[in-house]
Amino acid sequence: MAIRLVAMDLDDTLLRDDWTISSRTVKAIQAAREQGVNLTIATGRMTISAKPYAEQLGVDVPVITYHGALISQALSGEIFFRKVIPSALAAELLNRIEQQGLYAQVYLRDRVMVQKVTEWTQEYERIASVNIEEADLAAVLAAEPEGVEKILIIDEEARLDAFAPVLRESFGRDIHVTKSKPFFLELINAEVNKGVALAALARKFGVKQEEVMAVGDSLNDVEMITYAGLGVAMGNARPEVRKIADVITGTNEEDGVAQAIERYVLK
Repeated sequence: MAIRLVAMDLDDTLLRDDWTISSRTVKAIQAAREQGVNLTIATGRMTISAKPYAEQLGVDVPVITYHGALISQALSGEIFFRKVIPSALAAELLNRIEQQGLYAQVYLRDRVMVQKVTEWTQEYERIASVNIEEADLAAVLAAEPEGVEKILIIDEEARLDAFAPVLRESFGRDIHVTKSKPFFLELINAEVNKGVALAALARKFGVKQEEVMAVGDSLNDVEMITYAGLGVAMGNARPEVRKIADVITGTNEEDGVAQAIERYVLK
């Protein structure tokens, strides 16, 4: 069956190692759009960080951000879906994270905040091209009536892998714990992930599950790759992702997204 909806992760998938999109990939996406195929970005990044890439691709469709916690129109920012971590729970999580001596960032719509700026802050700003605010996080949460889209913990992979089971045991009913990079441990509402969000978009577009292709590389892509009729793992994907994918394409440095679109989408 023809592919009518394509969801692409950003980091280490659509983006090359220098955080750019190759001309070959841009051309493949434009060719698919000309054939009437819907293409969207599905990322753990905040919306303001994904927007420049949507503008470059000319993709003015709903995009999935915060691992599925928010779906909004790429250019206008109109929100279609939002599912947050309640403020009280977020405060409890931050206390547990602080007890472990770990660094955390809190995401509220298009703001990202930290209790204290560190080297991790500066590295993230470089990767995501966003400004991070230093703020009293307890006061921010106390003043926020709903909650926050995401909490990101950054540290060495071994420390994060040891802490993740602790979080799942204590808060597993309320939060979804995932990873987009080895040194990123990401917390969102338990009811959302990229797969849930992609299914919602497919319904919005009137697209059947078997007409969906999803491309990704990391653990936060597992649910959407599993959901899609055609799940594609990048050549540089983690072993866990390659194992569950239907097919494997080239790496992000080899224009793997373009290869997949050319082979499975373009007529």
